[in-house]
Amino acid sequence: MKGSPIYVEIDISADLDTVWHLTQDTISHTRWDLRFSRITPAEALDGDGYRFQYERRMPFHTIVGTGTTRGELARPDGTRTSALRFTTSDPLSPLGDGRGYWRYVPIPGGTRFITGYDYEPAWGSFLDRILIRPVVGWLTAWSFDSLRLWAESDIEPHSPLAFWKSGRPRAGRCRRTPRRGRAMDDAPATLSALEAP
Repeated sequence: MKGSPIYVEIDISADLDTVWHLTQDTISHTRWDLRFSRITPAEALDGDGYRFQYERRMPFHTIVGTGTTRGELARPDGTRTSALRFTTSDPLSPLGDGRGYWRYVPIPGGTRFITGYDYEPAWGSFLDRILIRPVVGWLTAWSFDSLRLWAESDIEPHSPLAFWKSGRPRAGRCRRTPRRGRAMDDAPATLSALEAP
């Protein structure tokens, strides 16, 4: 039995444009997000969005995969969204094919930044449920708080191993369950229409 999709939410005291830039610019994105070491745009998709290559450097190995993404800058309700699909053929990657979204919601004094995503367990459902998925969820939440600190206080992102630095991110500052429904219920329509990586 596969685990539940991952959900992370955080309120950031920064405007929508700031959060959008720090998350959509690929260089900025890899600075705060522990899940990626490098993201390289490859080619434009028909209509909108682009295809990209991603890397996650590990000790003695670098996981490489591809993805597609499409963003919505102007929605009738004032929110923005970004849809993502990803895949890798790397046998050392614990994550197989996946899909997810970011949602940017204006709130008084800032932006509520939300993600929901799911993937096929590459190392089996049991190991994924008891180890991989909890770790990936923690990495996402820690990264979201790192983004918050950067956007709010200009505290530069740094490694979780730099425990001596002030202003350390904490995964516990994030909400990990949806306010209503399930993690993928708020996925934008662009996700279902997004082409495969």
